[in-house]
Amino acid sequence: MTVTTRFAPSPTGWIHVGNLRTALMNYLIARQNGGTFILRLDDTDQERSKQEYIDGLKEDLAWLGITYDRVEQQSKRLARYAEAAEQLKAAGRFYECFETPVELDLKRKKQLNMGKPPVYDRAALALTEDQKAAYRAEGRQGYWRFKLDQERIEWQDGIIGKVSIDAASVSDPVLIKADGQVLYTFASSVDDVDMGVTHIVRGADHVTNTATQIQIMKALGGTPPTFAHHSLLTGPQGEELSKRLGVLSLRDLRARGVEPMALLSLMARLGSSRPVELASSMEELVAGFDVGSFGAAPTKFDAEDLFPLTRHHVQSLPFSAVRDRVLALGVPEDEAEAFWAVAKGNITILDDLKDWWALFRDGAEPVVDEADRDFVRQALAMLPPKPWTKATWGEWTAAVKQATGRKGKDLFRPLRRALTGRDAGPEMADVMPLLRKVPSV
Repeated sequence: MTVTTRFAPSPTGWIHVGNLRTALMNYLIARQNGGTFILRLDDTDQERSKQEYIDGLKEDLAWLGITYDRVEQQSKRLARYAEAAEQLKAAGRFYECFETPVELDLKRKKQLNMGKPPVYDRAALALTEDQKAAYRAEGRQGYWRFKLDQERIEWQDGIIGKVSIDAASVSDPVLIKADGQVLYTFASSVDDVDMGVTHIVRGADHVTNTATQIQIMKALGGTPPTFAHHSLLTGPQGEELSKRLGVLSLRDLRARGVEPMALLSLMARLGSSRPVELASSMEELVAGFDVGSFGAAPTKFDAEDLFPLTRHHVQSLPFSAVRDRVLALGVPEDEAEAFWAVAKGNITILDDLKDWWALFRDGAEPVVDEADRDFVRQALAMLPPKPWTKATWGEWTAAVKQATGRKGKDLFRPLRRALTGRDAGPEMADVMPLLRKVPSV
């Protein structure tokens, strides 16, 4: 069997970490099995779907190195959905309804007051053609529900385990709205059958959808795929993440300097029984992925966890990987590799390089305690002329020590702070050859 998975986002906003988790799991399963990974755009909502979001989605996936084998677009398959609707009508599985939202809400409230589950009562099944015509004459537009077989729907979920849902406890789903818009539950079922999708990983909020879609797929003559429902992400304190997704879009995380491999490494393990470890490549992530290691309990996500991983990744990069970025800062080519060697151990994101180069190029704003001011002035007056080498720091501080009697941190700390404006950083022996200016104190 050829494994086929898909990622089916709605292009109605920027892709966020929740979307990525689903995309990555499906991608890794496909690549593990030498299968096919489909990017399928769920864009049947033409009012909210935007080309800029489609372009942004593709840009984000390219940034992450998530490749897809083909792109499908639901808005181009409307004729196929109409054909499938006719098939279900002919089979007696589609029926037209005319209740307004207000009428449906009253029904739900009445059922709840009676202690019954708020399930659609199938009143529309009893409508005669004359009654339907009378509704249309009033200006009502019919919408279409799928008639569920009221039996238990069961499947072995790849994460949750055995799932059993009584279809009688679920309302017959609306699949086509009154304005003709094909809804996700229907379009997705048709596509999964037509495209031979064999494995679907998605959020636990889709479990009830899965139950109804299994029946829809079977009614269309298809074989339902293997399903796995991953846990939903929460904020670091267990709060609902959906309220913060605006600041957790991939484009925002990228703007903050998060590295792709840091993000992928976290998402490939977060919520599983396996420790989060920085992977060195996509191939390593593919080889180490196990969907069965994930749990169903809500999973805490904290964007700040991405920065230690990003720091680890950035600091491990060879000069060849950052050469163009370093040169773009204006670092002379003959100093670029030395600059990277000195700065890389003191950055978290690559954008931090700008501050280090500014320090070396323009000099720092010196930090000098009043008690050290005379000492620092005397020491700076003893600095040998340029060019400075790696030996300069040791030779200079030895001379200052002899002249002033200072030693240890009382000697080195004030001089570091005067030259770099910082209490910590790279070895000063490595810094000296790169410094352009002596501060005035």
